[in-house]
Amino acid sequence: FLVLVFYLAMILSDFTGYPFPTAPPVDPFAKIRVDDCGKTKGCFRYGKPGCNAETCDYFLSYRRIGADVEFELSADTDGWVAVGFSSDKKMGGDDVMACVHDDNGRVRIQHFYNVGQWAKEIQRNPARDEEGVFENNRVTCRFKRPVYVPREETIVDLHLSWYYLFAWGPAIQGSITRHDIDSPPVSERVVSIYKYEDIFMPSAAYQTFSSPFCLLLIVALTFYLLMGTP
Repeated sequence: FLVLVFYLAMILSDFTGYPFPTAPPVDPFAKIRVDDCGKTKGCFRYGKPGCNAETCDYFLSYRRIGADVEFELSADTDGWVAVGFSSDKKMGGDDVMACVHDDNGRVRIQHFYNVGQWAKEIQRNPARDEEGVFENNRVTCRFKRPVYVPREETIVDLHLSWYYLFAWGPAIQGSITRHDIDSPPVSERVVSIYKYEDIFMPSAAYQTFSSPFCLLLIVALTFYLLMGTP
C-alpha cells in the first residue's frame, strides 16, 4: 500500500506547474443596437427625446427570429423592468415578462400574470436564451419566447396583436414591488410583431412641451413678442 501511495505521489508531482483547465470566459452582454430600430426590429423608447437603450427611462425592442420573438428590455432602475401583453390598455389579465435584478447581482427573466393590480409569478416560463446585466444603475436583458404556444390563459400567442404595457420599479430581495410611476406608459395601439416601427414616447417631464397645442402656443407667443404690442 505504501508503495502504491509513493508511486501515485511521484506521478502527481510530474504535473506540478501545469494549471488545471479553466472554465471558458462568459461572453459579455452585447449592447442593444438602436440603429436597427424601425428596420430589422421594432422599438419603443420612453423618456427624453433622442434617448437610446442606455439613456431612456424605458426601452423595449422586438424582432422575429424563426419561430421565436427576441425581446430586449432596459430601464433606469436597480430592480426590475417588464413588458405586458394586454387585450386592452389596463392592467389585469395580462401576460407579463419581467427581468429582475436579485441580491446576488444576477438578472433573471421571470413570467407573471396580472391578477387585477397584482402580479402573480407563473412557474411555466416561456423564455429561453436568457441573458441580463445590471450596469450603471440600469437593468438590461435579452430573451426569446415562441410566437405560437399551446392554448394557455397565462401565455398569449404573439402572432396576434396586443397592447404593450411598459413598467419598471424596485425589487426587494429579488421580488418585484410596485412600479415607479402611477400610470406606466402603454402603446397607443395594438402591436404586431410583423411590423417594425421606432416609436418614441416622451416621459412626463417632456410631454408638456412636446404636444402640438403647446408648440403652437409657443410659436404664437414668440410672434407676439417679436411684433410688439400696438
